[in-house]
This record gives sequence, structure tokens and C-alpha cells, in this order.
Amino acid sequence: MRRTYHLPRFCFLTFISLIAAMALLALGPATAGAAYPERPIKMIVPWAAGGDTDAIHRVIANSMEKQLGKPVVVVNIAGASGTVGAREAMKAAPDGYTILAIHDFIHTTYYTGVGDMTYKDFDPVALLTSTPSVFAAYGKTPWNSMKELIEDARKRPEQITVGVSLGSTSHFFPAMIAQAAGIKWKYVSYEGTAPRMTALMGGHVLLGETNLTQLDKLKAGQIKMLTIATAARVPEIPDMPTLKELGIDIVYAVNRGIVAPKGTPEAVLTKLEDACGKAAKDPAVTDAMKKQGTLVEFLNRKAYGDFLLKNDKINADLAQALGYKRK
Repeated sequence: MRRTYHLPRFCFLTFISLIAAMALLALGPATAGAAYPERPIKMIVPWAAGGDTDAIHRVIANSMEKQLGKPVVVVNIAGASGTVGAREAMKAAPDGYTILAIHDFIHTTYYTGVGDMTYKDFDPVALLTSTPSVFAAYGKTPWNSMKELIEDARKRPEQITVGVSLGSTSHFFPAMIAQAAGIKWKYVSYEGTAPRMTALMGGHVLLGETNLTQLDKLKAGQIKMLTIATAARVPEIPDMPTLKELGIDIVYAVNRGIVAPKGTPEAVLTKLEDACGKAAKDPAVTDAMKKQGTLVEFLNRKAYGDFLLKNDKINADLAQALGYKRK
């Protein structure tokens, strides 16, 4: 005997609503990606305002606004050599409305024990720039060359002060020089480029890592640029020797990019990646970077992920060579 079952009306409606809800959930990331962005995007710069990373990413943010059609607001969250701001970004919702401006500190702070995060805690978006490092001295110091500085440092171990952000690139660079030259500095820590440069120009420290963005301070006599960590001399200061010329085999640059909280939808990451790619070709960006002694070095998500993996290994080896052991 054939039987027919009838669902009560409220059960049927509940069933239909459940199916609809499941369909919306399935479409959620795609729908979000299609509509993204619908409100302003926060770009966390984990350093004080006025530094190199801040200045470079403000230019990038302005260009990304043009591509995305929504404001990209730079928020400075400094502390612990960049790790305070990075942690804030890591804990943010992975929806594309918080992104993080990073450089090699994401590796160096981990391997020196300053932080406990790595690049693996984020989704890569794009590499954007590379800034060659310059070793500079306070303008009133007696040294007019790296040779003179190294000779003096050998006579006075741990007496010549270097302004750094402990565990970051500004720390690694002079530490590498010290190891190669067989000398020892006295490190004084600051939170970011802006306070470090203020200390250097005021003679509160005698040395520090900088770059070609500070040419105006060189011309004003506030600092002396002793050497640059490029493979060949640069046209901006043709008389400044490279470290390699001085017998110190170091080529070093600060590489800056954008990452997002882990788990950000693919469609959102693709839109951010596309905006970064267009920003890298924006004349307003390329002109500004040239004035800041910075190379535009765009890498897409996949290539940037590979770059971060390779760079992490390099910095792990550097940290070990400098005497740091990650516990």
C-alpha cells in the first residue's frame, strides 16, 4: 500500500530556510570578494610616523585608494621593533579590512627572540619595494671614511654607539658589519627610523643604518654617509664606496611589502594584490620611490610567498652567525 507523507508547513519553511542559509554560507567568500571593499581599509604600519616604512607605505596607500575606490588609512602602531603592530594585525578579522605593512623585521625579530610571530602567521599580498642600506655617522664625528671608523672601533670596543631597533634590520646591518670587520659596537635601541634619525642627527648616538632618503641631511652636514650595501656604487653619491669595495662582502637592503591576516578570502587577496600591482606602476609611486632612494620591486602573491620563504632562511642563518639562538 502506497503511503504519502506530508511535512507540516512550519517544518517545510524551516527546511527551505536552512537550505537557503547554507547556500549563502557557501557563497559567502565569493560574494564578499565581489563586493569588496565596501568600507575603508586599515593599513597598520608597525613603526612610528615619519620613518621610512611609514613614508613609503603612505605613498602606496594613496595609490591603492585609487585602485580600490575606498580609503586606505595608515595607522601607526609602534612598539617592540614592529611586533606590537604586527600582533594587532594578526589578531584582526581576516576580511581584508586590516592589512599590515612589513619588511624584514618579520624574520629578524623572530630569530633574535624579540617576537614570536613569523611570516607564516599571515597571507602574503605583494612585495613592493627594496631600499639599499647605508651606514651613516653623526655629522660632527671625526671619521670621514669607513676605514677611519673601523680603525677607531678596534681601539675602543663597545664604546662607539649605534642607534638601532633591537632585533630589526637596523640592528642586523651594523651587527653584520661588526662581525665582518672584527669590531664591537654599543647598541642603543629606538622604536623605528624617525626617533633613530633624530638621535643620530643630535649626536645622541654616533652611528646608524639609513638610506638615500636622507640625502638632504647629508647635504646639510647633519650626517655623514660612509658606505652603502649595494653591489656597485650609486649615481646619487658616486664618491661613496660600497662595503664590497672595502673588503666587507655585504649586500643588504630592506624589503617592504603587504600581508593580510591568515585566512583572508582568496577573492579579497586577489583584489589587494591587483591594487598593489597597479600601484607599483603608478607614476606617483615610482617618482616618490626614486626620490626616497628606493627601488620598486613588485612581486605577486605567489612570488612574494616564495621570496618570504627564502628570505626567512637567509635571516635565520644570519641570526645564528651573529650569535642568536632561537629557543
